[in-house]
Amino acid sequence: MSPAETTRTVETVDTTPGPARITWLPARRSRLVLAVGHGAGGGIEARDLRALAAVLPAHGVSVALVEQPWRVAGKKLAPAPKTLDAGWRDLWPALTAPGLPVVAGGRSAGARVACRTAAGLGAHAVLALSFPLHPPGKPERSREDELLGSGVPTLVVQGGNDPFGRPAEFPPGQYEITEVPYADHGFSVPKRSGLTEDQAMGMLTDAVVRWLDRLP
Repeated sequence: MSPAETTRTVETVDTTPGPARITWLPARRSRLVLAVGHGAGGGIEARDLRALAAVLPAHGVSVALVEQPWRVAGKKLAPAPKTLDAGWRDLWPALTAPGLPVVAGGRSAGARVACRTAAGLGAHAVLALSFPLHPPGKPERSREDELLGSGVPTLVVQGGNDPFGRPAEFPPGQYEITEVPYADHGFSVPKRSGLTEDQAMGMLTDAVVRWLDRLP
């Protein structure tokens, strides 16, 4: 997936846990900001975040790729959830500075942060990519309360073979869920699936565009 044909700007924001970074990909006529955070095992180079950054600005959605302080500092391990939440809360004024509704989003651990903080921050909605419903092989350690407690319109985009929670494992609730068939936690699809990475990312971005268009 090639980068978006738009002007990137990078903003450093001081937060309680340390400096964080926002890479802005603005839409020409923006109606929303989608702020997306990365997971605990990678950064904003994740294929799903790159795909959204490449597609959404053409649909009137400015994308803010958020790098948490631990990642900016070059650390390999993410801190405790409360520290991640603190960094996200401190970033929020910068994300709302354009004066537009902000959809809080993220992949994996970033999706958990978005769900936990959305209501308190006044997020317009939540986009949860690869929500880690439970640790692999441990369905009894469910994190469904975080997802069900977002308090705002929420879309989950989940790989069909995600070991952190397959779509059929998700509980009923006031949210939408879209499946990317055969995909794993990083939305990689096996060759035997007959899908290419571009096709899988097209499914993801199409679902997000349709959902964003339906938001009030």
